Amino acid sequence: MNQQFIRPSVRTTCRACSSDNLMLVLPMGDHPPANMFVRADEREQPQPAFPLNTQACLDCGLIQVADQVPPDFFTDYLYVPSGAATMHTHFAGLAQVCVDRADGGLIVDIGCNDGLMLSHANGLGGRTLGIDPAANLARIAAERGVRVHTDFFNPKTAREVRDAEGPAKVITTTNTFNHIDDLHGFAEGVLALLEDDGVFIIEVPWGKAILETNEFDNVYHEHLSELSLLSIVRLGEAVGLDVVDVTKLPVHGGSMRVFMQPAALKQSPAPIVGSMLEEEKAAGMTRRESYEAFAGRVQELGDTLTRILAQIKASGKTVAGYGAPAKGNTLLNYFGIGPDTLDFLVDRNPLKQGLYSPGMMIPVLSPDAVEEHKPDYLLVLAWNFFDEIREQMADFEARGGKFIVPLPMPVVIP
Repeated sequence: MNQQFIRPSVRTTCRACSSDNLMLVLPMGDHPPANMFVRADEREQPQPAFPLNTQACLDCGLIQVADQVPPDFFTDYLYVPSGAATMHTHFAGLAQVCVDRADGGLIVDIGCNDGLMLSHANGLGGRTLGIDPAANLARIAAERGVRVHTDFFNPKTAREVRDAEGPAKVITTTNTFNHIDDLHGFAEGVLALLEDDGVFIIEVPWGKAILETNEFDNVYHEHLSELSLLSIVRLGEAVGLDVVDVTKLPVHGGSMRVFMQPAALKQSPAPIVGSMLEEEKAAGMTRRESYEAFAGRVQELGDTLTRILAQIKASGKTVAGYGAPAKGNTLLNYFGIGPDTLDFLVDRNPLKQGLYSPGMMIPVLSPDAVEEHKPDYLLVLAWNFFDEIREQMADFEARGGKFIVPLPMPVVIP
């Protein structure tokens, strides 16, 4: 690993509620940006690395990264949701919700990525616009027939889009809100673009699920915040948006779809809002002891996983990794699992194939490499799609191959 360590500015307040009642939960050392994969001709060049320190706000239950990576690291982005069949079905469902809510009005998807959700909305007759800073993904979205305004979203962008397109009836952001440093500025931009009776829909991993199922790998420099529902309520109160409804989702290890509307509407929240806030309270999302226990479980997870891998290698068996997700790079770098343990990684995303994983420099190949090289074990780094992966790798399992699923605690299957 050839890394150039950079000390960024460190936040001292909660991104959501602005409290300074913060607790350092899990200091994970220096990591390269988790989606900064490396080309073969760059392997000898220094790779930037930043501290990855996980904080918790003991007032609202937000879990956040203290250290800010410069935003220009994310203008050429390698994650796309289209590689997982699960996400096609998921986004088709969200598109239907958006089209029904918009009722002919404009649907804006902030962080639209490769345009997967909006392409479904277009197919349902929706009027849509994507906003995303990644020019490479905007080109893919355009091939799907999705219009994209290529820029970071903020109040200035919101005004530009409103002037050009009119107000939005529905604004969505899926797994993007957790990438934003200035949540207040982002929410103010949403209010500036939204119709007076419009709805803002946020999809993010639920902080409660992250805490309870040891999903430390959901934390990386792009995932600046892992949100509790309480943190979104507090943020909304500060900017003039009310949480009016929530839907629990199974994707990404447990997520939530939060519906917000302008506070001026005085909309009464659905009963699930109060019940989920009570669930968070019962889970101890504002208690120091909950995070101390979480950190202890993560350490146990790492000890168990590295012991399993060492025993497999000592027996002469071979291991590869399935998936090269950002979360997988957090796990590999934190536990020091490199090419001496994993012969290669495979990923269905062609944008990552032929590259090397950030930090550990493990080659990323096509899934065809599993059949070609026939590893004995697959460490499932994209564990949130394990059911889908197991189905795709039926031949691997039929010939005796085994899966290692690392979270919530490592287990070998079958």
